[in-house]
Amino acid sequence: MDKKHSVIKKGAVIVSAGLAAGTIAGAQGRPNIVIIMTDQQRADLCAREGFACDLTPFADRMGREGTWFNRAYTPCPASGPARVAMLTGRYPRVTHTDSNHNLADAVYGKDLFSVAGESGYQTILVGKNHSHMTKTSATYWHPFNHLGQDGPASGKSPENASFDRFLSSIDFFTSLEPAPGTVENQLPYRIVDDALGWVDEHGNDKPFVMWMSIAEPHNPYQVCEPYYSMFDGKIPAAATGKDMLPVKGHKYEQLFEMENMGHKGLYENMDRIRANYMGMIRLIDDQLARFVEGMKERGMYDNTLFIITADHGDYAGEYGLMKKGAGVDDCLTRIPLVAFGYGVKQAGLRGDHVSLIDLMPTACELMGAEIPMGVQGRSLTEMLAGRPYPQQEFRSVISESGFGGQFITEEDWDDYVAEGAMGKNNKFFDELNTWSQSGVISCVRMGDWKLTMDMLGNCELYNIVKDPSEIHNLYGQKKFLKVQDELARELLKWEIGINDPIPVPRNRYRFKRFDHNYLFFGK
Repeated sequence: MDKKHSVIKKGAVIVSAGLAAGTIAGAQGRPNIVIIMTDQQRADLCAREGFACDLTPFADRMGREGTWFNRAYTPCPASGPARVAMLTGRYPRVTHTDSNHNLADAVYGKDLFSVAGESGYQTILVGKNHSHMTKTSATYWHPFNHLGQDGPASGKSPENASFDRFLSSIDFFTSLEPAPGTVENQLPYRIVDDALGWVDEHGNDKPFVMWMSIAEPHNPYQVCEPYYSMFDGKIPAAATGKDMLPVKGHKYEQLFEMENMGHKGLYENMDRIRANYMGMIRLIDDQLARFVEGMKERGMYDNTLFIITADHGDYAGEYGLMKKGAGVDDCLTRIPLVAFGYGVKQAGLRGDHVSLIDLMPTACELMGAEIPMGVQGRSLTEMLAGRPYPQQEFRSVISESGFGGQFITEEDWDDYVAEGAMGKNNKFFDELNTWSQSGVISCVRMGDWKLTMDMLGNCELYNIVKDPSEIHNLYGQKKFLKVQDELARELLKWEIGINDPIPVPRNRYRFKRFDHNYLFFGK
């Protein structure tokens, strides 16, 4: 029997031989894996997708030298659920972390760091965690958050401690003036310094998996010169404005009202805030270039797979909003994903529909480790290497939002301060709150189309290529019934297909898995 298609028995589970240790790495050795994750970075704000400002020249170049996906999606447009999903390779519905307040409830077998540790890898977190993991989860743990480096000020230089105090002073909102200090005080610079410092000390000890997690361009929206002024007068207007809020629905209208109550002056200063956001994207991109060039100087590039991605997007002015909160619009759910370095064949743009959760099984195969039972992501190793793979497996992808229950409105409760969504000083506002996150909404993206459906059966159908802002709902129109039906079947297939596979039956029954953890189409 062809070894590729053979199966081996393991307890009560039939495991494809393609998932066994060593299949991908084999004689080529075991590569380092670096996942670079930004926080709240919208996918389409880059020259490679036609944006007027050159925000990500380095990532764009690496996308051309390696590959980049313009149909990569987060499993959930919220930080904690997305990060747990990435690390476990499991959708938020089965990890039970479908909100930022359920991280301790994460359900999984093994996550990326535990598999790496068992495989003889060093594990490193430098930057923002905001997942189920704790400092005991990694070989090296150096966390940062949105307001600076974790830990006492005594562990920082006076300049960095002063900058972190500045971050706290703007209370997750914005700075209408250039941030104090220099680029060296900004968190992306310090994170890259820490990452390269660790590589200098331990990078040659054993192979490693590094999660370099940058807490921006998430708010507080701030940036120093020259980035503060870099795009002044050059940024095109958002595709839509607040006049589209009634079209988008009540959740969006309420979010706009709450956001402008909690962040006084947000709408009036939207141009400045957008410029800060885009300046920070460019600052981050420059620091990623510094990190990768540093890896080259240390002789670490050729044996390292680099992935640049984000946990979710940002409205960035769409519908008159910043941040996130309501809906599963592409500005929130579609994420950048660029892969280059070890084992990546130059392919440039790829139109395959992939998910953030696909990174975990991809890393497992590159490490020569078996993909743990319960992982729902699909390995991208064959695709990245330029080998044959079932393209129909990646014809669609899903994303979901909401912690469940019924939709909550002001009629149910309207005390934003008591709930914790809003501070009393008109600076703080948490957009992920009782109102914006209640209920559940799912979407499927396939080809040029996107279908969304909530738990009450309300549906929306958009041609994303012609209507990227998702304004013209085509659901129910006679001329689109065929594509509507096709997407409804695809969404239902996903909804059934990602039911939790664990625990598998303990006795007698055999559990079949496709090569590379493909969910629907084996090779």
